Amino acid sequence: MYKQTLCFIRRNDELLMLNRENKPTQGLWNGVGGKVDSDETPLECVIREVMEETDININTYEVIDKGVISWEVDDSHIGGLYVYLVDIEDNYDYPTPRKIDEGILDWKKITWLLEDKNFGVGEMMPYFLPNILNQNEKYNHFCVLKNAKLMSYEMKKLESNKLA
Repeated sequence: MYKQTLCFIRRNDELLMLNRENKPTQGLWNGVGGKVDSDETPLECVIREVMEETDININTYEVIDKGVISWEVDDSHIGGLYVYLVDIEDNYDYPTPRKIDEGILDWKKITWLLEDKNFGVGEMMPYFLPNILNQNEKYNHFCVLKNAKLMSYEMKKLESNKLA
């Protein structure tokens, strides 16, 4: 079981993103989420973390389990997180930019996030994000990084109850 969650909140052609102030993703735009407490499921965690970070109650929406994003870094560190997608109303009023403890929240166009050589989103996002947004099944998005560079990306369909 992984110890982190990540949620992408989609409104029209935008995602609510967080520019994080802390490592390991300091200065990069990413979804919202956080650490799974010992007494909660990943779904409970992502609902709690999104509420804490954004004040959006995603429990009133369909929270879509998109599988996991896992990685290996420099042939040693292996990690991963559970990833979710929530679609909110096209007219949902949520003014940004908004400063929070973890960084700055802002709506970002999906096309901007996936722009070639957009160094503000990190190495892995251009590979896994289109699949998270457009595929109906759950996947393990596995990335291998060496010296902070993505060396390979592989996407494997997960069985409905299998997460790694």
